[in-house]
Amino acid sequence: MTHANPRMTALVTGANSGLGRAVALALARDGVRLGLLVRDAERGARARDAISEITGHRDLTLFVCDLGDQSAVRRVSAEILAQFDRLDCLINNAGTAYATRHLSPDGIERSLAVNHLGPFLLTHLLLDLIKSSAPARIINVGTRINTAMDFTDLDWTRRRYHMMQAYGQSKLGNLHFTFELARRLAGTGVTVNCVFPGIFRSNLGGTDGAQGAFWKTVDRLVGWAIPTPEQAAERVLNAARSPALEGVTGCYLGDRKPIKAPAQALDPDANRQLWQISENLVGLTSD
Repeated sequence: MTHANPRMTALVTGANSGLGRAVALALARDGVRLGLLVRDAERGARARDAISEITGHRDLTLFVCDLGDQSAVRRVSAEILAQFDRLDCLINNAGTAYATRHLSPDGIERSLAVNHLGPFLLTHLLLDLIKSSAPARIINVGTRINTAMDFTDLDWTRRRYHMMQAYGQSKLGNLHFTFELARRLAGTGVTVNCVFPGIFRSNLGGTDGAQGAFWKTVDRLVGWAIPTPEQAAERVLNAARSPALEGVTGCYLGDRKPIKAPAQALDPDANRQLWQISENLVGLTSD
């Protein structure tokens, strides 16, 4: 993906704030035709208008969708397919954490629904368009937490719920998804990589609750030392547009170089197992 190519079309999820907004702003400066997928229409419209005002770029399309609601993901995918005739870069950035266990409209633990199953389903529904746009890139934004997914209790019905463990396991799903999708797309001209953006100032989980209180404390004590979303966005942007990564697929990327993934995500059998579970949970079947 090259700079300032108006024929390029990219879609960024979670584009109204934080890392997603920083990525979207940089791509708008490049002149990329851009889709902004957000959960809240009002906040999304404000972000779109601000990005347009800052960059002077007008080719910005707002899509509203709760990634935790599979019917909403199917609806917005149809809208994207109707609006865009190509998709050169899909950046699955949106993610969140919940202080207590919640279920999605589909009856699935909500951090798993939003952070893993939403991007899994969205990517599948847009995959034909992405493949027809090849060379193209799919970028999943991941988290570097050394954990493992309990495939027998993804909904946290047997275990005691812990916010950051549930978040970490759902985001580990992004790595399993990345590696298995890269394997399946070999030879298509579509690359799939996962990016760890590093620790940065995040509004993960919103400003209320345990996570919000934690980040307020961190910001008060050492906020000056924590990278901004704009700094973290450089890693994602490098994965999206670096010529050096053309044709590079199935990698877990840190600061412009591969990093080691948790052991479970390096197990091809585990990748296939989660893929099959995910297909069942979103009502898809393998091609």
